[in-house]
Amino acid sequence: MGWRGGGDGLLWHLELKPHASGDFSIAVAQANEALEDQGQVMSSPSATLVGVYDGHGGPEASRFVNSRLFAYLHKFALQHGEFSAEVIRKAFDATEEEFVHLVRQSWVSRPQLASVGSCCLVGAIAGDVLYVANLGDSRAVLGRRDGRAVVAERLSSDHNVAVEEVRKELRENHPDDSHIVVYNRGVWRIKGIIQVSRSIGDVYLKRPELSRDPLFQQFVCPVPLKRPVISAEPSIEVRKLMADDLFMIFASDGLWEQLTDDAAVEIVFKNPRLGIAKRLVRAALTEAARKREMRYNDIKKIEKGIRRHFHDDITVIVIYLDHHRSNASRFKFNTVDCTNAPIDVFSLNSDHKTKDPGIIM
Repeated sequence: MGWRGGGDGLLWHLELKPHASGDFSIAVAQANEALEDQGQVMSSPSATLVGVYDGHGGPEASRFVNSRLFAYLHKFALQHGEFSAEVIRKAFDATEEEFVHLVRQSWVSRPQLASVGSCCLVGAIAGDVLYVANLGDSRAVLGRRDGRAVVAERLSSDHNVAVEEVRKELRENHPDDSHIVVYNRGVWRIKGIIQVSRSIGDVYLKRPELSRDPLFQQFVCPVPLKRPVISAEPSIEVRKLMADDLFMIFASDGLWEQLTDDAAVEIVFKNPRLGIAKRLVRAALTEAARKREMRYNDIKKIEKGIRRHFHDDITVIVIYLDHHRSNASRFKFNTVDCTNAPIDVFSLNSDHKTKDPGIIM
């Protein structure tokens, strides 16, 4: 067991590793010139955190979230003396505000940073309670035993205007804007620009005062905004873990564009644990190839950047749930193991296993 590059073109994976409640596996496939997905798992004897961050417009926002969010979760959990939905909201707010501050500081030298954003999916197992928080269209799915079979239960809400309920919410919140969502070439987009309605970053769609700046209009967005059109308010699900809960799949939308919830859960349920995240990524790539009347071996040879025309970056984290501890309020990270996927599959410049001094107590 351990870190493996896999020798599989643009794919990197970790076969299997223990966490507080079982085992986990990670895999990443890179399609973009710069990998815009980031993923991490942090485990202590009493708790586990899972993060999948799917960037857009560039990798800066997802890398930023990867470096900050867990530290804020730990900070506010200590301040509150327990883990809670309020802790999650405060951590998301703090991460968003720090990124907005970075955009303002970089306004003259890097105005394009205002157009970079990231979806953000976080899972936290604290005792026998599961918290799932989401911005955007990454997704968490539970595999639950039902007799001899397994059923898929979605744990997060997709904040994407492809979903009718999301379009309805936007129209209700912007009754004076007939172009709040626009359908063009088979795709719904907010203001004709973006599909996700919630994210970290995307400051140009949240801060109307910046949209009136000439520099902003020249480099980022030519249309001034009257009011914010997307938000950083996460949807949060809280669920007590049960004996029939077997595993969870946390993944960026690159996986879910190719596989249904049921299909992904079946793959995990029917196959060995070792390398299971890689198996899911390969299944998604195989489906992407099939849609183009190609084979998996053909699509894996396509170079990064060009490969984005065939599929998105894909990050998958599978979390097995072997045992659950009582006392959900206990959330201490005295001894921490933090596992990060590489910031770029090709260069592998990052340390894969790190201990962040800003998080360890």
